[in-house]
Amino acid sequence: MPTTRTDLKITGMHCAACAARLERELQKTAGVTSAVVNYATEQAAVVFDPAARTVDDLARVVESAGYGVAKEGEEDVARRARSRELRGLRAALFFSVAATSLIMLLQHVIRLPGSVTPCVLLALATPVQFWAGGRFYRGAWVAGRHGFADMNTLIAVGTSAAYGYSLAVTLLPAAFRDAPGHLYYDTSTMIIALILLGRTLEAHAKGRASEAIRRLAQLQAKTARVMRDGEEVEIPIDEVAVGDTVSVRPGERLPVDGVVIQGESAVDESMVTGESMPVDKAEGDRVVGGTVNLTGAFTFRAARVGEGTVLSQIIRLVQAAQGSKAPVQRLADRVAAVFVPLVIAIALVTFSAWIFLGASTTFAIVASVAVLIIACPCALGLATPTSLLVGTGRAAELGILIRSAEALELAGRVDLAILDKTGTVTRGQPEVTEVVPAPGRTEEELLQLAASLERESEHPLGKAILRAAQAQGLSFAPVEGFQALPGLGVRGRVNGHQIVIGTRKLMKQFVIGTEGVAAQLDHLEEQGKTAIVIARDGDAAGVIGLQDVSRPEAAQAVQRLRGYGLRVVMITGDNQRTAETVARAVGVDEVRAEVHPDQKAAAVKAFQEQGHRVVMVGDGINDAPALAQADLGIALGHGTDIAMEAADITLVRDDLRLAAEAIRLSRATLSNIRQNLFWAFFYNTVGIPIAAGVLYPFLHVLLHPALAAAAMAFSSVSVVGNALRLKRYQPM
Repeated sequence: MPTTRTDLKITGMHCAACAARLERELQKTAGVTSAVVNYATEQAAVVFDPAARTVDDLARVVESAGYGVAKEGEEDVARRARSRELRGLRAALFFSVAATSLIMLLQHVIRLPGSVTPCVLLALATPVQFWAGGRFYRGAWVAGRHGFADMNTLIAVGTSAAYGYSLAVTLLPAAFRDAPGHLYYDTSTMIIALILLGRTLEAHAKGRASEAIRRLAQLQAKTARVMRDGEEVEIPIDEVAVGDTVSVRPGERLPVDGVVIQGESAVDESMVTGESMPVDKAEGDRVVGGTVNLTGAFTFRAARVGEGTVLSQIIRLVQAAQGSKAPVQRLADRVAAVFVPLVIAIALVTFSAWIFLGASTTFAIVASVAVLIIACPCALGLATPTSLLVGTGRAAELGILIRSAEALELAGRVDLAILDKTGTVTRGQPEVTEVVPAPGRTEEELLQLAASLERESEHPLGKAILRAAQAQGLSFAPVEGFQALPGLGVRGRVNGHQIVIGTRKLMKQFVIGTEGVAAQLDHLEEQGKTAIVIARDGDAAGVIGLQDVSRPEAAQAVQRLRGYGLRVVMITGDNQRTAETVARAVGVDEVRAEVHPDQKAAAVKAFQEQGHRVVMVGDGINDAPALAQADLGIALGHGTDIAMEAADITLVRDDLRLAAEAIRLSRATLSNIRQNLFWAFFYNTVGIPIAAGVLYPFLHVLLHPALAAAAMAFSSVSVVGNALRLKRYQPM
């Protein structure tokens, strides 16, 4: 049957369990083939039969599950809603922390006269319980209506047990004379404050993925100059049609894709193709919208406009890759689905058993409340955010920005690393590697001639020659009659001599023989380098070789990645010869060259289909789809904002070795989280039977709520202490 896909912008999700629950609701809807709900991007990608269901039908399914759908054009509304949610979390967190601090002081340090203390504690705890903690009750209600239990359920039940018991002691103190009459307002408020801390940290990371799409869209030119009725007019880019003649001046961004019909220039295509060198364009050459014209002016015929341009395709690739990521299932949420009803059942059984055995009602209540309190997820709520907070803080000190806990989880499973070449393995800009003078000339003389003339040029190759001359402390001669020849080179008079610098094609155009330097030209080009000829008064004076050289730390970074058990592949839009030269220098296992942006993402997907878990390291716009498609994306900090937004981890310092360090530190942090979760569950599962009174017949001691709260607090301290060990993490 024919199917179609739609992407719904979801609002109202508050945890990863929400995404899983909504996904199940959509998948069981008649007419829906598949549904993937992404909590991080707040999107649902739904494939459905349009004959059986409409988009409005799907929206109603989402709304019946307790969530909302932002309609097309309401992205700003959804963004403002997320901002309000974060402000609400911060306000609730601040109030909870302040109230909990006062409650702790009143319960354990300051004693007010008579029955004043319980009343003041009740006044402080009530707004924390029902205002700050109201979101947990709402979440538990939504989960319960659909037959599920999640962390919200566990938090609501546990805090309600502590608060409810304390409320009963406060209002009916006479009924608790024969049993411990402790107050547990500090327990309920502390749990709420700590869980809110975790939710606030998570809210900061959530929703960032959409920034990549917005930044990509900003790269598109807003207007274009086209020929209409024999005149050049400036029109909005949306009005450009296929076949229009478009003119572009130096320094301008190309509005759409097309084919050059008049003029020559050099175009910076690095943001789209990854090619490090400017690409010369002449009549008949294809140009890509979003790239930047560097030198000459030219006109081209529009071939692809609107959604058909390469830039638009990249945007769609990023959207598709981000939307296809499976929703992260928190271990705590998965276990809570079984753990919560089990704990409630144990509490009910405990109460019933003690009543059956002849204990007093108060005694039975104390035992069942102790079960609920010791099962309260304080340590469980701290397990991930504390390790994440300490681990990411230590990472930031090392120059590694880890976006979320998802990145940590993914880093622990990757087994294949894909490295972009240009700007990642290499420096991303051309450098002079050889200066080969013709017989009778010197390197200094040749470099001085070239740099003197190129000082007038804006071309990246000219700037590289200028940097090389400055590094050697060479002086510059005055220039007369400078002329830039777009796509070919430059010429002018230096110290009275006619100097021409450029390609073989330019030398041929000026009838300058290159036979004397042909061997040097061939040798440099065989090495994948750019070779340019310097001619003086009609004779070839020598050749200068330029190349985008590899980073000095690249080989060590590759070695470390391989040492961590990862297979390393380099992928690039550059030509095969250049790519293989760089690959040999740094020691990667495999090379994929002449790969376009859509092919990069497809290459990542192909490796994933082979069973690999892939980490992609890149820096350019052309890398954004692959960074989003990869299981783990790492962007270098010197790269574009788009690459950093699409990535899970950003390296602030310009050091490729940090990519390997990010993998190692992420694995250490993930291991720490797992340890915390183990101990959190261990304390609960061991403490629950003791709280229920299993040992009472032997020791005649009941683990009343005070001891249960102490055990719960001890588990929290151990979790925090274990997380703090990450502060001592040392890099390689």
